[in-house]
Amino acid sequence: MVQFLFVAIIIILVADFGLERTLALLNIRHSKLKLPAILNDIYDADKYVQQQDYFRVNAKFGLLTSTFSFAVTLAMFVFGGFAWIDQLVQNVVVSDILTPVLFFAVLYFANDIIGIPFELYDTFVIEQKFGFNKVTPSLYIIDKLKGYLLTAIIGGGLLSAVVWIYTLTPEYFWLLAWAVITAFSLFMAMFYSEIIVPLFNKQTPLEEGELRTEIEKFANKVGFKLTNIFVIDGSKRSTKANAYFTGLGKKKRIVLYDTLMDKMTVDEIVAVLAHEVGHYKYKHTLKNMMISIPSTLVLFYAFGLILQSDALAQALGGTKASFHLNAVAFSILYSPISLVLDIFSNVLSRKFEYQADAYAASNNFGKQLISGLKKLSATSLSNLMPHPLYVFFHYSHPTLFQRVTKLSENSISKQ
Repeated sequence: MVQFLFVAIIIILVADFGLERTLALLNIRHSKLKLPAILNDIYDADKYVQQQDYFRVNAKFGLLTSTFSFAVTLAMFVFGGFAWIDQLVQNVVVSDILTPVLFFAVLYFANDIIGIPFELYDTFVIEQKFGFNKVTPSLYIIDKLKGYLLTAIIGGGLLSAVVWIYTLTPEYFWLLAWAVITAFSLFMAMFYSEIIVPLFNKQTPLEEGELRTEIEKFANKVGFKLTNIFVIDGSKRSTKANAYFTGLGKKKRIVLYDTLMDKMTVDEIVAVLAHEVGHYKYKHTLKNMMISIPSTLVLFYAFGLILQSDALAQALGGTKASFHLNAVAFSILYSPISLVLDIFSNVLSRKFEYQADAYAASNNFGKQLISGLKKLSATSLSNLMPHPLYVFFHYSHPTLFQRVTKLSENSISKQ
C-alpha cells in the first residue's frame, strides 16, 4: 500500500506538470494568430509588437519558474525531504499542535525564500522593462515583511486552531474545522478592505465630482444601495488599472484604482461598475458561496478520513500518521478532484461574467463597457488570443474577444 501511494503521488505530480506545460505551449503558439477584426483597434503596430514580446517573456519565464518548482517538489518526495523536515522539527519541539505549525512554517518560509530571486526578476526586470513596475526596493522589503507577519498571525492562528480541533476530536474534526474556516472566510469577505488592505494601500473616499455623481446616479437608478466608494493608490506598485467590489451587505464597497481613473472616461468606469452591480443583481456572490461552502465541507470530510493513515505518512518517508505529513500527501492526492472542481468553477464563473456584461448592456452601457474592457486589456498588454483549451482550464472570465462579440450582439439586438 505504501509503495502504491508513493507511485500514485509521483504520477499525479508528473501528470499535472505535463498538463500545465502542454497548455502553456499551446497558449504561446496560439497567441501568434492574427487578431480578429473586432479587436484590431486595441493596439497599433508598435504596441502590438510590445504586447507579443511581453506575453512571450512572461510565458517563458513562467515555464522556467514552474519547471524549477516542479523539480524541487519532486525531489522533496523522491528523496524524503518532507520526512527530513519532520524529523528536524521534532528535534526542536514535540507537540501535537506546535510540531505541525512549525513544520508548515519551515516549508512556507523555505519556499518563499527560494522564490525571492524569481520575484525580484519578475518585478524589477520584466515589469520594469515594460513600464509597469512602480515598486521600489524598500517597498518590496516592507511588503515582504508585512506578508510574513500576516502569514504568521493569520495563517499560524488558523492552522493552530485546525490542528487543535483535530487533537480534541478526530471524529468530528472535519465538521468543526470546516465551521471555523467558513466563519473566517465570511469574516474576511466582509472586513478584508477595512483590515488587510490598509496595511498595504491607502484608500480614500472618492471626492465629490462628476464621477461620483454618475456612479451614485446609476446606483440609485437600478436600486443598488451604495455609499462606500473608495480610491486606492494602485499606482504605488503598478501602472496597471483595476476596479472591484468587496464586502457583503452593508459592508459592500466600490474600490477604484487611481490608475483606472487616469485611463478611462467617466462613462467607461460607470460601465465597468454596472457590470459589477450585475453580479450582485444576479446574486452571483451568494450562488458562489452556496457552492463553495458545501464543497469545502466535502474537502474537510475527505481530509479527516485520511489523517490517521500510517501508509500515507510512510509514503513520504515518515514512520506513522501525523497531521502535517498526511496533509501534504492529501494535497497531492486530492489535486485531480480539485482540478475537476476548478474547471466547473471556471465554467460557471464565465457564465456569470456574460450575465453581468448583459446587465450592463441592458442599462445602455454596452458600448462603454466594450471600450473600457479594451482599454484595460491595452494598458496591461493582455494576450488577446489565448488557446481555447487554456481558457477552458484556467480562465474565470470569457476572453476579451468573446465578451466584446457578445456585447456587440446585445447592442445590435436592442436597436
